[in-house]
Amino acid sequence: MIEAPVSNPPQAYLDIISPLIDKARGFLEAGEKLQAMAFVGNLTTKEVIPVMIQPGSGEDKDQSARTIQSAALALDADFVFTIMEAWSLRPSKVSQMAAILDKYGSIGASPYAIDICALTLETKRGVWISQPQIMPKGISKKKRTIGAVEFHYFTEVGGRFMHLLPKKEGDEPPTILH
Repeated sequence: MIEAPVSNPPQAYLDIISPLIDKARGFLEAGEKLQAMAFVGNLTTKEVIPVMIQPGSGEDKDQSARTIQSAALALDADFVFTIMEAWSLRPSKVSQMAAILDKYGSIGASPYAIDICALTLETKRGVWISQPQIMPKGISKKKRTIGAVEFHYFTEVGGRFMHLLPKKEGDEPPTILH
């Protein structure tokens, strides 16, 4: 992944995704787990289609990715925004990721895992990602929350839930628009 400094997505996207982030925070603060979701949208028509992402096996996740791609094609989508709970490494352990994976087999099985809310906005102009840590809310054992959401712009990304938008004639490589 090639990362640029903190950079918020253009306002047109923020207007749509900010309420979705607030809703996710509300679920956590109510003591609920987040259902992994993708929101497929068209900026011109303002239509947004929610798509549940099935956790579990690789095949379940692959099927979810295909469903998102189908929705994006049907909607002539400009963006896909995903929200899901995930694990990440503590910042002090990121440089040791390969050794941790070798020893424990996964980030989640390691003692260095932290819960995060993975927020990913894929557009024709690139990808913005934020991974705020999920923390306890007050003294509650069930209620949680996320801190500030700071997006980082990426020009190169990979993975099952990336490159879900349909390619259109005349598409240009990603550039930051503000």
